[in-house]
Amino acid sequence: MMKFSSLLVLFFIFPIAFAQLRVGFYSRSCPQAETIVRNLVRQRFGVDPTVTAALLRMHFHDCFVRGCDASLLIDSTNSEKTAGPNGSVREFGLIDRIKAQLEAACPSTVSCADIITLATRDSVALAGGPSYSIPTGRRDGLVSNNVDVALPGPTISVAGAVSLFTNKGMNVFDAVALLGAHTVGQGNCGLFNDRITNFRGTGRPDPSMDPALVSSLRNTCRNSASAALDQSTPLRFDNQFFKQLRKRRGVMQVDQRLATDRQTRGVVARYANNNAFFKRQFVRAMIKMGAVDVLTGRSGEIRRNCRRFN
Repeated sequence: MMKFSSLLVLFFIFPIAFAQLRVGFYSRSCPQAETIVRNLVRQRFGVDPTVTAALLRMHFHDCFVRGCDASLLIDSTNSEKTAGPNGSVREFGLIDRIKAQLEAACPSTVSCADIITLATRDSVALAGGPSYSIPTGRRDGLVSNNVDVALPGPTISVAGAVSLFTNKGMNVFDAVALLGAHTVGQGNCGLFNDRITNFRGTGRPDPSMDPALVSSLRNTCRNSASAALDQSTPLRFDNQFFKQLRKRRGVMQVDQRLATDRQTRGVVARYANNNAFFKRQFVRAMIKMGAVDVLTGRSGEIRRNCRRFN
């Protein structure tokens, strides 16, 4: 029932996009498409469960620049892939393997944009997150420029972060739910090092961070370049991330601010107290994000190779 009602509500939110996107878009043109994606993601997850975080990051970084059009995948000297914020995006090889199998089964049929969307959906379920149906029918973009990439950094204000989402047709519940994907995320130590060593030039750690977390992160960052953003269940897609925020154990500054800012603290509390509610809201937010500025119909193209335009 949740899947149907979510799609019904979202149809009225994004009527134009959902007139073109639909669940089971490839049911006739490539009936094995979603199975191929699911099987290859499962294989990769079995080797490296951090693939969930990687695909969530890829999906977000793609959709929030030129819409969900796989423009992030293009290889060139000035493509989105070369922009600073995308230096940490990975698992392009997995997308290549999925595309190769799909081209062998159904040539020039399944878009790279839909591959990212489906692969991300399947990886979330494998990590213990919700399993859900998502509309497909996106087409691939014809433009990819690094100058278009403007993504939020770890010190952005809550107002700034929420504004980024509302500008894309989403609300506060969506914004906090999507940031909740950090429940399986990893953060480069350089992005929060000041919080554990020299916050704002004080020579001391950020007073808003739990001292035990400060000590733990210092030890982690002595031996590794990154740390889990959810120190409780780092590979499990659940609401523990929000529970950690309420204990002052947010690693990234923007994450911690979610728990104290008047605009978002109530949402954080609701997600922390109800794992099922968080997962339902995450599904709604992912379906919304997957419809951001999509190309459908005769727009764009279906790439034969995700790394280059046809």
